[in-house]
Amino acid sequence: MEPIRSFSSRLVALPVDDVDTDQIIPARFLKVTDKAGLGEALFADWRYDAHGQARPDFPLNRAEARGAQVLVAGRNFGCGSSREHAPWALLGYGFKAVISTDFADIFRNNSVGNGLLPIALAPEAHARVLRLAEEDPGATVTVSVEDSAVTLPDGSTESFPLNPFDRHCLLNGVDRMGFLLGLEADIAAYEQMHTGSVNTLAGAR
Repeated sequence: MEPIRSFSSRLVALPVDDVDTDQIIPARFLKVTDKAGLGEALFADWRYDAHGQARPDFPLNRAEARGAQVLVAGRNFGCGSSREHAPWALLGYGFKAVISTDFADIFRNNSVGNGLLPIALAPEAHARVLRLAEEDPGATVTVSVEDSAVTLPDGSTESFPLNPFDRHCLLNGVDRMGFLLGLEADIAAYEQMHTGSVNTLAGAR
């Protein structure tokens, strides 16, 4: 996964609460194990009509949404099932971050593990950013993982919580397995120092 430090982007507003993972990526797209092409299926039942044609009124289909890397959603984003395909689809579309007031825990963990930044803002700050996204589609914000903050066009900042481990993984572009593999030398050294100190076969018959 790609490291995320700081980037600037326009916003896409999706002011809907309780968006679950089946809405983010419908179940019929879960048969694949490859992430390629999942961005086209993001919000498929909302983006396309019964004939597969793009709905012009859906936020992601509007011209101003093209190239935007930050989605501003309603509260409780990513609830429902634990499918990892949800952050895959968001990343596949081109999003680097999702702003909400709160996220379902499993979705949040899956997002960080795949390099998607879940930004949980306080309700007042979230309302301010959502209003900006709706009223000025050309507005650009700067997202900083290093500072755990979103900088708005007027220069003001809104902070968001990010625990040290998640911050480390995002800044360095590693998932949990990558983090552990990075400690391989330390693990080997520990095992070398403690060889034979514990007999796991003691009492075995």
